Amino acid sequence: MPGKVVRTLTGLGGGSLFLKTHPKSKNLWVDTTLNPEANISQSVAVWDVNNLDKGHELIPIGEWSGIKAGPKRVVQPEYNKAGDEVWFSVWNGKDQESAIVVVDDKTRKLKAVIRDPKLVTPTGKFNVFNTQHDVY
Repeated sequence: MPGKVVRTLTGLGGGSLFLKTHPKSKNLWVDTTLNPEANISQSVAVWDVNNLDKGHELIPIGEWSGIKAGPKRVVQPEYNKAGDEVWFSVWNGKDQESAIVVVDDKTRKLKAVIRDPKLVTPTGKFNVFNTQHDVY
């Protein structure tokens, strides 16, 4: 049986791949990885689920990564088990530097950046506990 649309939000335009929330969070995070505008594909939109009419806040994940070159497409918000951190992939080509950016879910502020030459196109990072137990 198909789902029922309960609310439509205006985001940053086309190109979204993932959206994510957590039962312990008031935030809804949406990437726009495939948007042709660099400032949009390098950022995410976040809404307060208790005040959707307020609109979204733009979070500059690509800038926070500290990476200087490449498209720095931001993709796949993923919560930690506790639901207090959101991890984003900053996805560049296989011969370019990529990163994972960790954001504090409550404050929406930068918490950490993981950069390593072995981190190549870091997509497909899933919290196994959340995935196994349908924590969304």
